[in-house]
Amino acid sequence: MTNNVEATAGTARAVMITGASTGIGRACALYLDRRGWRVFAGVRKQADADAIAKDATPQLTPVTFDVTDEPSIKRAAETISKVLDDRPLNGLVNNAGIALGGPVEFLSLSEFRRQLEVNLVGQLAVTQAFLPSIRRGPGRIVNISSIGGRSATPFLSPYNASKYALEALSDCMRAELKPWGIDVAIIEPGAIQSTIWDKARNLVTDITDALPPEGIRLYGNEIERMSKIIQTQEQIAVPAERVAKAVEHALTASRPRIRYIVGADAWAVAAMRWLLPDRIHDWAMDLVLRQMSARSAR
Repeated sequence: MTNNVEATAGTARAVMITGASTGIGRACALYLDRRGWRVFAGVRKQADADAIAKDATPQLTPVTFDVTDEPSIKRAAETISKVLDDRPLNGLVNNAGIALGGPVEFLSLSEFRRQLEVNLVGQLAVTQAFLPSIRRGPGRIVNISSIGGRSATPFLSPYNASKYALEALSDCMRAELKPWGIDVAIIEPGAIQSTIWDKARNLVTDITDALPPEGIRLYGNEIERMSKIIQTQEQIAVPAERVAKAVEHALTASRPRIRYIVGADAWAVAAMRWLLPDRIHDWAMDLVLRQMSARSAR
């Protein structure tokens, strides 16, 4: 870990946010920084540390570590604990994540394992490392899931599986940590404005490039439809600050919600999941996706 942590932490409420280089994590870090929090922003690269520090107050501290590297997580937790001088960490926001996909029939098992390692095992490893500091508060834990943790989308099975599993892990965590008064909240965003859409377009290209000729023959048309759906989702995406506000509520409310759904599209998906039997839900989701694909072609 590159040690960017300053010698003093002050008396502000302290929060650790992983995956703060871009997107939701960056928005949360900068929003809470503006709201007076002592933010420790977890990033993987020094360039990302420099970039977020440039846009923040001097109170925000980038901390460079990788959620898949246990020794670097441990060093980060130990260093931050020293900076806080054994004062509690008031919040931990597990946001770091990636999105992988492809037809189940042709998924790379190594890539599937990598998806779970980052989006699930990494969240657990970070939580374990920072939990002693959280317990001293007690502080709170906020896990950034997705509406994809409630309803699956074709060709995103690695991502959906990781988010479904994170929801279950969060539920177990909430029950186990209740005796210490540690609340665990889950954020379930829909489409959010960020660089994720560039990554999504690259993902479609990567999926296509990785498929053998037989895979292209079987799934090529449906994967092409993914590109059109991505265009529509990008058009309806809401600002990442909407997620940041939900995170702040989860960290500060006297009775935080267990789950926070962010975005009209996420609410629509959740309602379909709640109200419709599985087969009707599958039919309805297919219809919605086809409409989104057609909309992008107009």
